Amino acid sequence: MSLFVASLNSGSNGNCYYVGNKDEAVLIDVGISCRETETRMARLGLSMRKVKAIFISHEHSDHIRGLTVIAKKYQLPVYITQLTMTHGGLTLDPDLVADFIAETPITIGNLQITAFLKLHDAAHPHSFTVAYGEVKVGVFTDLGAVCENLVQHFQQCHAAFLEANYDEEMLESGRYPYHLKRRIRGGKGHLSNKQALTLFMDYKPAYMSHLFLAHLSKDNNDPALVYNLFNTHARGAEIVVASRYQETALYHISGSAVSTYAPLVNLQTSLF
Repeated sequence: MSLFVASLNSGSNGNCYYVGNKDEAVLIDVGISCRETETRMARLGLSMRKVKAIFISHEHSDHIRGLTVIAKKYQLPVYITQLTMTHGGLTLDPDLVADFIAETPITIGNLQITAFLKLHDAAHPHSFTVAYGEVKVGVFTDLGAVCENLVQHFQQCHAAFLEANYDEEMLESGRYPYHLKRRIRGGKGHLSNKQALTLFMDYKPAYMSHLFLAHLSKDNNDPALVYNLFNTHARGAEIVVASRYQETALYHISGSAVSTYAPLVNLQTSLF
């Protein structure tokens, strides 16, 4: 059994992640426009007909910007909590809205999607894993700190999108005002390169084949810096930096052999 995964965009300008098998798929967040989502999927040889549902992690605009249009156009069920709906000011067809409960798997065709609570400054923030048989992929972004929930799910994954938002020195010396720096590194903002690397080094399972570094800051990080940092400690995993400007390649994740699928053209335990 295999999963195919790609980041369609990753950053404060929009987040959207594709995870699926050969027959069906889900989108995790839709923070780019419907047209851009379609265009990027088409470049990867992916069809929206395979997308069976959308899962929303939280209400910030870079995760929901394209949701209303794409859900209506394709009549896709949207798995979203009521608090996220309310705080996001979303107007969706009630027939398309489905709630979810943390740690309770949802079955979409042959896929199982599991949400868990995370630390972030949103109304009801969650991250997700997507499983097909024994193969599991995690989408872990917008993380204020490494909590026990994150550790538990990360160490089960064959591949993971993991936030590495900022370099601590670049943030400290950068142009952001003090209140924004405090928000980013304050425990419910974003994960630094160092925090993400510590999680990776301490809890990477031996079978993890790919790590996608996600949600990099435009101003406080550098793709080459973060790639080199993680690649030094990769221990057999392929390191991929997800761009804020374009889609990644489509990657093939399995429990044994792994390959790139060529496109057609310290723990914090309290969550609240």
